Amino acid sequence: MSYPFEHDDETLWDAGYHSGQLYASLAQGAAGFLDVPSGLTPTPQGGCDVDGEMFQAFVERLYGLYASTTNEVLRGLAQGLLVTSLVLLDRAGGTITLRPEDVAVLDGVKSTLARSMAV
Repeated sequence: MSYPFEHDDETLWDAGYHSGQLYASLAQGAAGFLDVPSGLTPTPQGGCDVDGEMFQAFVERLYGLYASTTNEVLRGLAQGLLVTSLVLLDRAGGTITLRPEDVAVLDGVKSTLARSMAV
């Protein structure tokens, strides 16, 4: 059983059911914490529609949190959600600007993770 994330009739990630549910739940929780909509809308079929504009704003805000703190626990908690979100954002045709000091780390982890995120 899968949990697809779709944008404009295109599957961005055909996640496993548990992985997809966990990611969607974490994104909704982070969106509430960040006071911004996640851009993810659960579907009756069991998955999420991704609103490109809202999702990009969410990812920008999440990255802002990640980039603005020196608290390693907070950065670690945000990083997994951020990297997964960056993969989805790329696949939806969006992008955000990363600080030069974050590019190598986040792009490397994102590239590795993207290979395991089936479409």
